[in-house]
Amino acid sequence: MSVAFKIKEVTAAAIHQLYGIDLQPNDVLVNATKPEFEGDYTVVLFAFIKQLKKSPDALGQELGSYIVAQHPELFTAYNVIKGFLNLTIGDAYWLSFIQTQFTNEHFGEAAFNGTKVMVEYSSPNTNKPLHLGHLRNNFLGRSIAEILKANGNEVAKTCIVNDRGIHICKSMIAWQMFGNGATPESTHTKGDHFVGDYYVKFNDEYKRQVEELKAQGKLDEEAEKSAPIMKATQQMLLDWEAGKPEVMELWRNMNSWVYAGFDSTYKRIGSDFDKTYYESNTYLLGKDLVETGLEKGVFYQKADGSVWIDLTSDGLDEKLVRRKDGTSVYITQDIGLAEQKQKEFNAKQSIYVVGDEQNYHFKVLKLICQKLGLPSADGIYHLSYGMVELPTGKMKSREGTVVDADDLVEEMVNIARQKTEELGKVKDFTAEELEELYDTIGLGALKFFLLRVDPKKKMVFNPEESIDFHGFTGPFIQYTHARIKSILRKSGVGSLELGVITEAQTLFPLEKELSIHLEMFPSVLQDAADEHDPSKVAIYIFNLAKTFNSFYTEHSIGNAENEEKKTLRLQLSQLTAQVIKTGMNVLGIRVPERM
Repeated sequence: MSVAFKIKEVTAAAIHQLYGIDLQPNDVLVNATKPEFEGDYTVVLFAFIKQLKKSPDALGQELGSYIVAQHPELFTAYNVIKGFLNLTIGDAYWLSFIQTQFTNEHFGEAAFNGTKVMVEYSSPNTNKPLHLGHLRNNFLGRSIAEILKANGNEVAKTCIVNDRGIHICKSMIAWQMFGNGATPESTHTKGDHFVGDYYVKFNDEYKRQVEELKAQGKLDEEAEKSAPIMKATQQMLLDWEAGKPEVMELWRNMNSWVYAGFDSTYKRIGSDFDKTYYESNTYLLGKDLVETGLEKGVFYQKADGSVWIDLTSDGLDEKLVRRKDGTSVYITQDIGLAEQKQKEFNAKQSIYVVGDEQNYHFKVLKLICQKLGLPSADGIYHLSYGMVELPTGKMKSREGTVVDADDLVEEMVNIARQKTEELGKVKDFTAEELEELYDTIGLGALKFFLLRVDPKKKMVFNPEESIDFHGFTGPFIQYTHARIKSILRKSGVGSLELGVITEAQTLFPLEKELSIHLEMFPSVLQDAADEHDPSKVAIYIFNLAKTFNSFYTEHSIGNAENEEKKTLRLQLSQLTAQVIKTGMNVLGIRVPERM
């Protein structure tokens, strides 16, 4: 139990004892005390003033004196400032905490709680390689999965691959027109890049044909519809749906090239899945649920045979769930897949990591599933995130102006190499160790920069800024971890050999500040899971690294005032390194032992 929650408990108990009012601990708001005031934690009193008919000062004085008297093992002092009760925790508590946890490699992680959660992320299209936007998606999805695991949940990671539709046929037609039998192997091109190039070629040729038709006198819309390459693509889609053998063979071949490329990228960036679904296998799902919905009166049928749901009473509009020709739409497929995943995994919550342009879609999906009474409905959660842009603006796949994921990773590793060599502190590394270090720093910078921002916010990615060794970056935290490991190595003692510290010792302000910060880690992990927000972990770990650096600048470890102080500071250092490692790990970021 965190000390903040303990304060909530004792405050709720004190209010019950003093005033006969029953409260739950979470009814009490507790914050870290602001630096300009004396104290460690602050109880916000305003919510109780009206009910208890007490002035803020009187309430604070009565509560403070009662709480400190009842719990001398935890509190040593209190003060009241304008409706805020500031409580000071005794040094003995923090010394006991450090002594208990400094060898705990799993500090912050909760025991298995029996809850199953499913996280769906990545969702690539097989007509192009992964790009910068996919990287934010992948890093968010995997980090949320790891944060949920750290909180004791059993997590299944899934991916749905969009491997059918008109966009796939565009790459296929372009390859038939311009490929001349080329393959990724014959051109020495990564498979997903190879297919993506033909998607761009399609767009170039389509624009050329449209302009040619317009020059012949056709109007814009007519030219766009009658361009030969577009007509051929639409016919190929019909042939695919009909299962035409030569079309299916080409489709399978081109998709296999893309999957090989995806697998390579996923391995490089650290994404993995427990199960991958393919739209070509799921696009017919949900048809039986349309019939069920009609029987239950959830859906209604129009005169032309199309089936709809009226969501106007829910603040939305009418939504098509089956076309008049009997074919399903995306929402129908998603309903069917939600039902299938629930049968397979029986998860309490199903998290979809999808960009904010799909906010409406997921509102509709959850509402329809709830109205159909599907077991999975209430657990549907859309982890919506903002788009990533570059300083130069938005990216467009069809025009070939996206930032390719593989190219970006390579650029980040190269920047890491350049910046590290400029610092000149790795002369004793082997060539192999250096390559691993550059990879660790480059990928760490990329992941941290994309995860340090609240997922709901749009963001601009700047490679150079992300790899600054002194800013709000992954490399700054990685360097702090390596620095601590160096301190521990130089101390000449292993973690289990560190001596015992007595609770009579007095903590200096920065020793206490670091202890308080470390103790918050389990609560931060819980908060990040509750809010589905990895940035909470990123911000916490960055502030922890800053606090440690301030502590180390102020207080010598090797030349501490006495052996007990040296032991205490080594224990603080070791626990800090462990928390940084765990926190960065849930973000998918490795931390080096030395830099």
